[in-house]
Amino acid sequence: MKNFTYYNPTRIEFGKGKEENIGKYISEYEISKVLIVYGSDRIKKNGLFEKVASSLRNNKITFEELGGVQSNPVLSKVYEGIEIAKKKGIEAVLAIGGGSVLDSVKAIAAGAKYDGDVWDFFTFKTVPTKALKIFDIMTLAATGSEMNNYAVVTNEKTKEKFSFGGPATYPTISIINPELQSTVTKEYLAYSAADIFAHSLDLYFSASYLPEYIAGYIENILNTVIRTTEILLVNSKNYDARGEFAWAATQALNFTTFCGVENNRFDTHFIEHTLSAEYNIAHGAGLSIVVPAWMKWQKNSLPERFERFAEKVFNVKGADAGIESLIKWYTKIGTPVTLKEGNIPEEDIPMLVDKLLIIAKMWRAESLYTKEMITTIFNNAK
Repeated sequence: MKNFTYYNPTRIEFGKGKEENIGKYISEYEISKVLIVYGSDRIKKNGLFEKVASSLRNNKITFEELGGVQSNPVLSKVYEGIEIAKKKGIEAVLAIGGGSVLDSVKAIAAGAKYDGDVWDFFTFKTVPTKALKIFDIMTLAATGSEMNNYAVVTNEKTKEKFSFGGPATYPTISIINPELQSTVTKEYLAYSAADIFAHSLDLYFSASYLPEYIAGYIENILNTVIRTTEILLVNSKNYDARGEFAWAATQALNFTTFCGVENNRFDTHFIEHTLSAEYNIAHGAGLSIVVPAWMKWQKNSLPERFERFAEKVFNVKGADAGIESLIKWYTKIGTPVTLKEGNIPEEDIPMLVDKLLIIAKMWRAESLYTKEMITTIFNNAK
C-alpha cells in the first residue's frame, strides 16, 4: 500500500430508535439552538419531525426549521439557511433526510461562519476553516455524505453543479436507523444503488495503484449493494438488507477505500454533475447513464482490472461482458442507461461537451478531460 493519512472525526450512531436520542447527543456539545433542515413535509406526516422536536425540547434545545430542500439541492436554499442561521444565532445545523439535505446543511454550516459568498467555496476561491456543528438523521442511503466532508450544490442561475469540502464540514454525529429508510421508493432505491456503484467504480477503474485489500473491499461493497437491492425491491422493510445497504453506502465514500490508493479520479461525477445541473435528473439516474459509457472508454487503460470486475462482481469473463452485465443489472432494477432513457436530447451533446471543457479549464484539468474524451463518453451513452 502507498503512504496515506486517514482522518474521519464523524461519530456514527447506528440502529433502531437512535433518532430518539438526537437531543441528548446534541446536548453533549452544550448546544442550545439548532436549525433543522429537511426536504418534504413527509417527515411531519410520518411523525419523525415531532419525535426529533420532542427530543430536542426534552434537552432544552430550541430550534428553527427550513424545509423544501430538493433532490438536486440548490444554492438559493443554502442562502436561505445561512440567513436564518446568522439572524437567529444558530449554533448547529441538523439535517433530516438524504444526501441532498445533508449537503445543503454542510454549505449552510460553513456559510454561517463566513463573511463572503458561500459559492466561493464551490469555485475554489477559499476553503472553509470554520463551520457550525453538523448533525444528521439519514432517511435515504446513497451519497455517503453522513461520513465525509463534501457537499454538492447546484447554482440554479448559472446551471453549475460544484462541490466543496474541508476539515470543518465533517458531520459531528450521524444517525443511521435503517427503519427510517424503509419507505424509500423503488425508483430512488435504484438511483441510490447506482450512486454507490459510481463512488466505488470511479476509484476502482481509475487508480493507477489499487491494493488487493482495497480492491476486495470495493468488490464486497458492490456485491452487497446488488444482493440487498434485489431483496429490498421485493421487501422494502427487510431490516437486515436495509442496514447492510445503508452501511455499504457509507463505506463507499467515507474515504476508507482511498487508503493506500494512488492517482484515483472522479470522472463519472465530473461528467454527471453537468447533466443534473442542466436537466435536474436524479444524480443516481445520471450516473447509471454515464458510468457504463465511461467504462467503455476507460476499459483499455486497465484491462486486467476490468476483467477482474467482470469475474468478481458478475461472474462473467471479459471486460465487455462485465460492462454489459452492469447495464443489464441497471435495467433490471429500473434506472436509465442511455441519454434517451434519461430524457436528455442527443443533439445537446455538443453543448454539454463545451460546458464540461469550461469546467475542466477552471479545475486546471483540461489535459485530462479533453474534448475527444468527453464526446466519446457521451456518444457511448446514446
